[in-house]
Amino acid sequence: MTTPERRAATEPLAQRQVALIDLLDRLLSGGVVLTGDVVLSIAGIDLVRVSLRALIVSISSEVPSPFAEPRRIEGRGEEQGDDG
Repeated sequence: MTTPERRAATEPLAQRQVALIDLLDRLLSGGVVLTGDVVLSIAGIDLVRVSLRALIVSISSEVPSPFAEPRRIEGRGEEQGDDG
């Protein structure tokens, strides 16, 4: 007899039900790159060309911001980042 976990692992993807939030979480944890081109032309002459590129990733609150200014610790004279 197979366990539900084992059955889910061997079940074809077409038969699995995946919540949209789970799909987005999995995509954003690894990152998604979107690219596209838009060209406006008249009579075969390109008038406007727009190239679109976007990188979409999830941001962890545990990772310190690269834009945070370092702060001084009193009595030590050391600088420390935003992570405490």
